[in-house]
Amino acid sequence: MKARSFYLALGSVALTLLLLAIAGFYWLVGQSPLRLLQGGRVASPEAAMFVPKQAPAMVSLLVKPEQLRAFRLAVSSLGDRRKAREELEALERTLLTSRGLSYDADIKPWLGSEITLAVTSPDIDRTPANGQQPGYLLALETENPQQAKEFVQLFWQKRAIAGSNLVFEQYSGVKVIYEQGPGATLADTGTPTPTLASAVVGDRFLLFANYPKVLRDAINNVQAPDLSLKSSQKYQDALAALPERQIGLTFVNLPQLGAWLGSQSPLGRLSSDKNRQFESLVAGIELARQGLLAETALLAAPGQPLTAHKPALTEPVGALQFIPPASPFSASGTDLSQLWGQLTEGLQDYGVLSALLGQPIAALEDRWGVTFEEDLVPWVNREFALGLVSPPGRDPEWVFVAEKSPETAAGIEKLNAIAQRRGLTVGPITLEDRRVYTWTQLSPSSKRRGAELQADVQGAHTMLDKYEIFTTSVEAMDEILKHPQKSLRTDQSFQEAITPLAPHNDGYLYLDWESVRKPLEQRIPALKLAELAGKPFFDHLRSLTITSYGSDTKVQRGAVFVQLKNT
Repeated sequence: MKARSFYLALGSVALTLLLLAIAGFYWLVGQSPLRLLQGGRVASPEAAMFVPKQAPAMVSLLVKPEQLRAFRLAVSSLGDRRKAREELEALERTLLTSRGLSYDADIKPWLGSEITLAVTSPDIDRTPANGQQPGYLLALETENPQQAKEFVQLFWQKRAIAGSNLVFEQYSGVKVIYEQGPGATLADTGTPTPTLASAVVGDRFLLFANYPKVLRDAINNVQAPDLSLKSSQKYQDALAALPERQIGLTFVNLPQLGAWLGSQSPLGRLSSDKNRQFESLVAGIELARQGLLAETALLAAPGQPLTAHKPALTEPVGALQFIPPASPFSASGTDLSQLWGQLTEGLQDYGVLSALLGQPIAALEDRWGVTFEEDLVPWVNREFALGLVSPPGRDPEWVFVAEKSPETAAGIEKLNAIAQRRGLTVGPITLEDRRVYTWTQLSPSSKRRGAELQADVQGAHTMLDKYEIFTTSVEAMDEILKHPQKSLRTDQSFQEAITPLAPHNDGYLYLDWESVRKPLEQRIPALKLAELAGKPFFDHLRSLTITSYGSDTKVQRGAVFVQLKNT
């Protein structure tokens, strides 16, 4: 064989093997559970056509449950897969087995790639006198319509054998089946009696609801499309701001959510007539290797246009280099005055979130005797970072860093004047060959006789590079100056918590859940109830990071990354 022919043959074999390898690679990727990192097959839930425009909330899963199960096992280490499998089995027992159902045997054969659960109304009869009767709708996409119908038939047969009195109703060409309770309504109050109802709509969806009226309304929404959430222009505008593919989607109508939860709820104030900055929230849920990423779109309330702005940053601010790496809480960005205004205005109607922000700020104000909004915010118009430090055996301490600006000197003068009015001594000390100014409370020593004084440092500050650094103790300042190479900005845990987020943003609000869990439980008692309800989630929660991607006049975009532990 000639050399040329040999090389041609060898090249052909190599090319064939290469093409086979490429084809095999794409086949493996297509079959791998990790393909869920690219999102689901659809951009938004089709079941939104059943949900009314004014629904308080809707949550959709846009992939099959078994895909999530496979993904969960795929990202777990070999040693953790048994535990992960046990957790998944426990979840299935809670949701299905206790109700006489098996996912693999009863549901998997016909279920498609969408599961949508919606609160359709805070009160289906709109009669406050008899209390609230919220409507719930569950929409399941059917991949095999015939098997879905057989499931429904067998489901109701079992209910009938158990003694349920079934009602079969034809409504607008759709068969509605529901259990007849003791009466259509409670005789003494006229209140609708909750029951269980189902309907198969075409060849696409199987619906369940807690009242027949909820199903009738859902059918009406399809036949009169202007009634449905899917036809809402604001909803479509919010979807347009999200990625094209996700594994889940959440929609919240903030005023209606407040009405559903009631006035006693921390979010109940949302139902008031007071002007609000935002009307609704849409979040697209994506999978990341270490957790869940929610791309969010907040829609402005009518008559409340937003100030359009583009993200100010392309990387974490330099001020973070002075926040210790073990900080369990930090907030960073630029122009604190603008951010503070947005936060206080946007969260004023959100009880829990407002308290979550306000309580640590109040502790800092009490420590320094300042008003955060008046004495710190106005002159911090460049980079800033705020961090909480929890040294072993000592109370939590604060670190605040602000990039120097023309207003900085006047701001520090004001803080020094406030300290002196409180009876504190303002003076310099030397730490790590650097002049540090302290605010010190001098008092007679209780342990020694004579004229000896006891010094209690309330705060310290110094200039380093182009940043002014404030701490609530000398020890915290000393730690920062001794280890300039160790900071939150370069900390691996923090980097993992921000990597899934787009680099063009307005800064980060970072929370290390494991470190702040107990203090938050003490401040927010309702949190323990939430943890019990979502125990599998909270047991795996590692950190939470929030950022903003800017806004136009209608939509504020942002993201939340929920970092989870695999163990």
